[in-house]
Amino acid sequence: MNITGKDRELLDLLGENARAPVASLAKKLGLSRTTVQARLDRLEREGVITGYGLRLSDAYSASLARAHVMITLAPKVLSQVCVSLQGIHAVKTLHSVSGTFDLIAIVEAPSISELDQLVDEIGMIDGVERTLSSIILSTRISR
Repeated sequence: MNITGKDRELLDLLGENARAPVASLAKKLGLSRTTVQARLDRLEREGVITGYGLRLSDAYSASLARAHVMITLAPKVLSQVCVSLQGIHAVKTLHSVSGTFDLIAIVEAPSISELDQLVDEIGMIDGVERTLSSIILSTRISR
């Protein structure tokens, strides 16, 4: 993939607002509308852009209880545990990490009590040896 500086600027703008009109993007980038459309087409064709997503309001996101759940696994169960976690809708992202823990799940629920139940559910998955949770109090930077 040949990504230029302008491509990165375009991707940053789309990250802020994926529904921004091409004309608006072109103006911010100092490029013609045709050039920006061609860049978008190329980035989609090359698989750099695979889709456009939903960004929830800060007010709605703030109403959710969110946590990082650090997970320690038994040996050789990573794929099975990942399948189980994928089936839990409240698990928003899952990261393999180095260090004391094997995985970090970012989870969200409508209330603390439901978040507590969710953490218990994760801890009961076959192959999960231990969990450690940290409730997210606020988000300082989100890009």
